Amino acid sequence: MVMLGMKLGGESGDVPFRKVYLHPMIHDAHGRKMSKSLGNVIDPLEVINGISLEGLHKRLEEGTLDPKELSVAKEGQVKDFPNGIPECGTDALRFALISYTAQSDKINLDIQRVVGYRQWCNKLWNVIRFAISKFGNDYVPPANVNPDKLPFSCQWILSLLSKAISKTITALELYELSDAASTVYSWWQYQLCDVFIEAIKPFFAGNDLEFESARSSARDTLWLCLDNGLRLLHPFMPYVTEELWQRLPSSRDQTAIESIMMCKYPSIVEGWRNKRVEYDMDLVDSAVKSLRSLANERRERRAAFVLCRDSEFAEIIKSHELEIITLANLSSLRVISENDVTTVGCTVSVVNENLSVYLELQGTLSPKVEFEK
Repeated sequence: MVMLGMKLGGESGDVPFRKVYLHPMIHDAHGRKMSKSLGNVIDPLEVINGISLEGLHKRLEEGTLDPKELSVAKEGQVKDFPNGIPECGTDALRFALISYTAQSDKINLDIQRVVGYRQWCNKLWNVIRFAISKFGNDYVPPANVNPDKLPFSCQWILSLLSKAISKTITALELYELSDAASTVYSWWQYQLCDVFIEAIKPFFAGNDLEFESARSSARDTLWLCLDNGLRLLHPFMPYVTEELWQRLPSSRDQTAIESIMMCKYPSIVEGWRNKRVEYDMDLVDSAVKSLRSLANERRERRAAFVLCRDSEFAEIIKSHELEIITLANLSSLRVISENDVTTVGCTVSVVNENLSVYLELQGTLSPKVEFEK
């Protein structure tokens, strides 16, 4: 290819490329090299479009395997793909293969991992649907926002977005594609979807004037997150990000841009970074996770108490009561002292040496079940 580029490149005679990325060899889920003699070759188009078990068998029968090898290969397909290969789409396969590049020597391709990313694509659709329902028809996206005037959860997600952009750009420049994909995935899944979107839902519950300013700020922050997040994800999932980006309201700067491919890649916004907000949210998130683990499978909302042995921690918990109640699905939250007796009939979890959480469970406990646990 280099010699052809130099020979056929016209007057320039330049080489067609200067950098080559070597990826690991792709093996099957059992670590075996894909070969026609084993009958374990996976056609990417079959993963993209899906295929039945009968279709997999038919492909083997059209090959050159002798009867004994054909029988063994069919048995392997029955074991690995009893229901065939579900339709996963191009983006899910692409993202899975990029994620696998962390394995330096070989990729043991498990189709279920690709299926997992297909389901994640569905989650991206649901996020956009939620956002569009909150934007309304007349929404005009902002060019930028002042983080200092935003609610706590909005400051936090923008801070982590800027951090994710920085890590992704650095990873791409170093050709650490798996790290870049993992960074983008973690921000979308564990920070935007699992925390931020849940935290802002109370702002949109009814038309309470108390939350009017917060609603406006949440809309603007959500749009900035989705616009930047889709552009950040685009190299890894080009098709779904194009489709979803086209559905978002366009800012004045983007009205003439026809495709997400023509947009600039997100750049770091230092003004969004706020380490203090990140620190506070880490504490809030730890308390929420402990309360969720105490609730287990119980769906009813219950009262909770937080025992703070440090005045700084107590102030953080009190100032972010709404976020904790929302994310932990509580009926109420109260900060208590060590001499308080309101924790009778509660189950407890120690978050750290300065923080313990109690969840009221009186009347719902089964002595037999609790004893077995």
